[in-house]
Amino acid sequence: MRTTIEITEAQRAELLKIAGARGEKGFSSVVRDALDLYLKAYASRKDAVRAALGVRGAFTDSEADLFEAEVAAIRRTWR
Repeated sequence: MRTTIEITEAQRAELLKIAGARGEKGFSSVVRDALDLYLKAYASRKDAVRAALGVRGAFTDSEADLFEAEVAAIRRTWR
């Protein structure tokens, strides 16, 4: 299916470089591959959120407080 999208000149240049490295003249297949990757990642994130929400209520209040404190401690060490 054909459609029109607006991209920057820099994006177009990069797409053409990738297509050229793959031995292709145009970049349609590169865009299709990128869309496939994006859609799979999007679906995966939705599944992860759904799974996380599925455990709602699985912790007692004290377990939830301990978990929250441990996460906060880990985040303080991130750089």
